[in-house]
Amino acid sequence: MIIFDLACQHDHRFEGWFQSIEDFRCQLERGLVNCPQCASLEVRRIPSALHVARQKPSERSETSHVLGPKVQGGVIDAYKQLTNLLLANCEDVGPDFVAEARRIHYLEAPRRWICGHASQDEYEMLRDEGIDVMRLPLLKAENLH
Repeated sequence: MIIFDLACQHDHRFEGWFQSIEDFRCQLERGLVNCPQCASLEVRRIPSALHVARQKPSERSETSHVLGPKVQGGVIDAYKQLTNLLLANCEDVGPDFVAEARRIHYLEAPRRWICGHASQDEYEMLRDEGIDVMRLPLLKAENLH
């Protein structure tokens, strides 16, 4: 069972439970997924928070910073899942990222998730303007193993 965070065209947020991504897509195409608040059929997946369990400081040993195979596999799998989710739900605007982020922030373009390229200076300027942006390593599905 997979739980997706969803939103409708009016930005009402809710979650849906599906057997797989294919099941979600099939139900969406057949008009079986709708917003519980307004019944809109214009539904999209949105990025969801990722929960990674951590030990409390008092429970850590001196070597707890070294990830064992079990923990490492879990973190890597979670990272791949998060990366795939981000890539599937973002429009890649490439070098137009800064301009498009500003257009969205100032309501000159439709609100949506975007990704693209920005220098460190451009990133800091966006943050100074109050535009919520987040720097991530370059994420490409073909680079994940």
